[in-house]
Amino acid sequence: MADAQVIPLRAADREQLEAAKPPEPGWEDAVIDALAFARRRLLGDYQVDEFGFDQELTDEVFLRLLRPVYEKWFRVEVIGGHHVPVDRGALVVANHSGTLPWDALMTTVALHDHIEAPRHLRMLGADLLFSMPVLGPLARKAGHTLACNPDAERLLTNGELVGVWPEGFKGIGKSFKDRYKLQRFGRGGFVSAALRTGAPIVPCSIVGAEEIYPKLADIKPLARLLGVPYFPVTPFFPHFGLLGAVPLPSKWYIEFGEPIETSSFPEGAADDPMLVFSLSDQVREIIQQTLYRLLSQRTNVFLG
Repeated sequence: MADAQVIPLRAADREQLEAAKPPEPGWEDAVIDALAFARRRLLGDYQVDEFGFDQELTDEVFLRLLRPVYEKWFRVEVIGGHHVPVDRGALVVANHSGTLPWDALMTTVALHDHIEAPRHLRMLGADLLFSMPVLGPLARKAGHTLACNPDAERLLTNGELVGVWPEGFKGIGKSFKDRYKLQRFGRGGFVSAALRTGAPIVPCSIVGAEEIYPKLADIKPLARLLGVPYFPVTPFFPHFGLLGAVPLPSKWYIEFGEPIETSSFPEGAADDPMLVFSLSDQVREIIQQTLYRLLSQRTNVFLG
């Protein structure tokens, strides 16, 4: 068979094809969308779930604000996103670090934008977060709730993706010399919630957050006065005031490990303290070893 002859498009035909393409959204469309969003908010034409989660506000405001930090400042790379279940409840368990919980915020962006199917991470937070005047209501609007088993089990039963940082304040408040050394995982309450609901546990290892605020010291009297777990001293804070609160632009990696299935355990397994401790320790060890591997592959804190 003879080769097909390629006939170049005439200039007029090319212009016609270009004109037929749908126009890219311009600033006018952005303004219209913003006004429509504002109108819905003013009229109360939006929905929240039983926990106060406002999906529209999260998608249109919170995530939009976090994306530039995720993509341009920390340049986060996601590894193993295919391990995150896309159609059922799961418990994401991660290491905690960084003085301020930027790691939790960046994980929410990773799970919404960089896995097979976008998912909203419903984090379990400390009581202190929800007692704060502004941050507490905003956390509720973003879908987060108190770190307690009843709430965790309800979310998992509803098929939600639940995030937990078992190190708590011990993790984000540790000194720079102890970076990437996991602290104790508490009593393993997250394991009990997974066992009772049959939800898989997805280990999550985060490298990069330890370097954003290198904590050199802790002013304990000032922390007690302010009612916070610690008052950090870093190379730039509090010496440079609010400017010192800008995180350093370290290069981040977030790796999701293979899920640990819990549905095969017998009924009542959640009440076995030895089993709960064993599973909790298994998750902790997986995260710790993954951190060591990621660190061994990293050549530069800021360049990766």
